Amino acid sequence: MGNADEGVRLLQFIQLVISGLAQGCIYGLIALGFVLIYKATETVNFAQGELLMIGAFAGLFASTLLGLPYWLALLSAMAATAIVGFGLERVVLRPILGQSAVSIVMVTIGIGYMSRGLVTMLPVVGTDTHTLPVPFRGEVFHVGGVVISAEHIVIIATTIVLCALLAAMFRYTKMGIAMQAVSQNQLAAYYMGIPVKRLSSLVWAIAAAVAAIAGILLAPLTFIHANMGFIGIKAFPAAVIGGFTSLPGAIVGGLIIGVVEQLAGFYLMEGFKDAAPFIVVLAMLILKPNGLFGETMRKKV
Repeated sequence: MGNADEGVRLLQFIQLVISGLAQGCIYGLIALGFVLIYKATETVNFAQGELLMIGAFAGLFASTLLGLPYWLALLSAMAATAIVGFGLERVVLRPILGQSAVSIVMVTIGIGYMSRGLVTMLPVVGTDTHTLPVPFRGEVFHVGGVVISAEHIVIIATTIVLCALLAAMFRYTKMGIAMQAVSQNQLAAYYMGIPVKRLSSLVWAIAAAVAAIAGILLAPLTFIHANMGFIGIKAFPAAVIGGFTSLPGAIVGGLIIGVVEQLAGFYLMEGFKDAAPFIVVLAMLILKPNGLFGETMRKKV
């Protein structure tokens, strides 16, 4: 009897870890946007969660109004949200560059509030929740007694593919190498002939597209609504844990937050689930202030 109970508990633990990894991938993708923008512009974009929300609604409209299949709706949402991110950098952020960091942060917070307000004003959206039609909804796979939903598999697989594509871009393309140079030293990159302002806009576009992917992946789990962007608050600790200047660290931090959140929600008292990410951040700031993969060396090109 004891061995049977231990087996059930082990299966429960594995189930929670898998769910946590899937949720952590969402956090990691949002944190990836935080890190991309911070490395390129030294700006913290607190509207990253709202870009996720905009991307989710763009995918919903592409799927329901235009009748596009799931993957084409995903690509359409990425393109639409990338344009939004590009425009925000050009129209809103660029004119205030050089102002204090607090001013820029407040502007990004304001962008988030305005985005939620504008979305709720749309007649077909409002404050209702919406369901994104996905071809794999409800499918499950049984692996050694563990039940894995197709949604979780798609989230994890898509995150792996996206991270591989981003890594290849930063390593093998001229644009990626130029972005790395800008992230190290903007002034030196400018004197070397790198179009710093143009690359900053592209980074915002890429971060917005990544947020759109996170929104589409999250939609089958939590539905689509105007307040879904608040998930960005939990993704921010993921960026801090991984190191705010590390792209791999953003994903690792997201996975840590996702697993800790799931385990805390199941094994600890009610309320610890939402508090767990911030407890982990406090512990990280005490033990390793730069994060797991944070840079401690001086910037250089």
